[in-house]
Amino acid sequence: MTRSTEESLSRAVRSDEDLERRIEELVEAGVPENSRNLPLYREMLVTVLRMAQADRNRWDAKIMLQTLREMEHAFATLAQFKGRRKVTVFGSARTPIEHPLYALARELGASLAQRDLMTITGAGGGIMAAAHEGAGLDHSLGLNITLPFEQHANPTVDGTQNLLSFHFFFVRKLFFIKEADALVLCPGGFGTLDEALEVLTLIQTGKSPLVPVILLDEPRGSYWQDALQFISRQLADNRYILPGDMKLMRLVTNAKDAADEIDLFYRNFHSSRWLKNRYVLRLRHPLGQGALERIHADFADLCLSDGFEQLPYDETEQDEPELSQLTWLVFAFNGRDHGRLRELVDLVNQEEHWAKR
Repeated sequence: MTRSTEESLSRAVRSDEDLERRIEELVEAGVPENSRNLPLYREMLVTVLRMAQADRNRWDAKIMLQTLREMEHAFATLAQFKGRRKVTVFGSARTPIEHPLYALARELGASLAQRDLMTITGAGGGIMAAAHEGAGLDHSLGLNITLPFEQHANPTVDGTQNLLSFHFFFVRKLFFIKEADALVLCPGGFGTLDEALEVLTLIQTGKSPLVPVILLDEPRGSYWQDALQFISRQLADNRYILPGDMKLMRLVTNAKDAADEIDLFYRNFHSSRWLKNRYVLRLRHPLGQGALERIHADFADLCLSDGFEQLPYDETEQDEPELSQLTWLVFAFNGRDHGRLRELVDLVNQEEHWAKR
């Protein structure tokens, strides 16, 4: 190795060490000392600096900046609604006020509000305006997209703190799903179909937690019935999806049934999480011995090994201590059969299977 090469390597090492020191100073100055997220913020800064060192083209840098800004603003705004259950409602912005679907969406918003559920929509007209109209401002959240036509915030959320505007569709869609404890899909155009298929794909692949997906149509409507027939005949019958994936959706034809479906889903089931290689269903009520025996017998196909274990509580919920007293049903989930997982959730929600107190 020549002397000039050694000097170049030495300068590079000193440069890296100096960069690490400066990053550490920034993190220590800007992050609370007891924050569990400190390593994550450090990695974020390193990622941005890597991009700066590579000096990407201006369009790439603008995408990065806009995405970070939109996400940070959304996190800050939505923090005020933390802890409230929310339902994302999709549907056409072009549904006229006199259409039966408009009245149905308005009734849906009112039914959700009666159960203290917030209604999230794209903040536009049609189905979105109707759902917010029924829910009222206190139970509404609007996630608007900036478009040169069509998409203006509806009167319920326009000009309020319950409205967020996004430049990028992909960031907006992230929050539609991230914030949703349930999703209701009304008839609509390309955007609605796109959202429906993306939601189902994310749940089917485990990239999004299992939540109720409800297809809402008017009593004599054929929109979702035709779509389900196509999915069953072309996708399930050809094994492009698992037969059980059809159970990820429920078709209903009135607002009350849609709201009741959400209530039933959370009757005992609270939430789920991965804990290393184990999957956890958090339950409000422990299950009786008979129910556990049935689960072991009927749902063994969900487990890679060891079967199911019920734990009375867990003290490791350091990030969400308020959930530490929930019962855990733990198993080595195969990560594939989410339709069957929905069947398991349906079983634990039946009161007859809860332990007698």
